[in-house]
Amino acid sequence: MMSNPTGRLTQGQFSFLPDLSDAEISLQIEYGLRKGYAWSIEYTDDPHPRNTYWEMYGMPMFDLRDAAGVMLELHACRQAFPRHYIRLMAFDSTRGVESIAMSFIVNRPEQEPGFQLVRQEGARRDIRYTVAGYAAQRPESQRY
Repeated sequence: MMSNPTGRLTQGQFSFLPDLSDAEISLQIEYGLRKGYAWSIEYTDDPHPRNTYWEMYGMPMFDLRDAAGVMLELHACRQAFPRHYIRLMAFDSTRGVESIAMSFIVNRPEQEPGFQLVRQEGARRDIRYTVAGYAAQRPESQRY
């Protein structure tokens, strides 16, 4: 049984839903701003599940109180990296520690090459599995 029939990358909130429209993204940003979250934008061309450190686009937006400012930065990031994965992340600093409260993908490449499961057999029937992204087999500038 396949748990992800679409074959799309599923990281963060809303991963199994169809892509959010800009209006829906704006509503999520407004929700986060009402909760006091600070937003940031990140992008990558290697969305391996253990690659949690994506490249940050610009600086975190701690002082913004309107979704239009975040959307302006998002549009600029989409223009700069149209064939990359882009995600929005909301940080909650109410407890004195910045922790991620929301994270969701807002841009995907047209074709998502996916991942392969690599089986490694060792001594004494020891079997290990590794996840490898097909996109990472090409140089950074040629992945998408």
